[in-house]
Amino acid sequence: MGIVVWLIVGGIVGWLASLIMKTDAQQGIILNIVVGIVGALIGGWLIGPLLGSGSINEGFSIMSVVVSLIGAIILLAIVNLFRRGRAR
Repeated sequence: MGIVVWLIVGGIVGWLASLIMKTDAQQGIILNIVVGIVGALIGGWLIGPLLGSGSINEGFSIMSVVVSLIGAIILLAIVNLFRRGRAR
């Protein structure tokens, strides 16, 4: 059941992060899920301890989704930084 929650929350978080970072037209659903899951890992590792919040693994809450969203936004910002420097 945990993997299903990861996929669903990862897809939603990845999609929201791509809307915020304006990269939604460049990504599909698979990449949104990957960005959401990796963003949740980054957020749970970096942001979670700062805010006193856990990750999705420790329990589903609004704060854990916000932490995952912040991690996904950080991930997309890093990817855009490297993509811009190389492609343009």
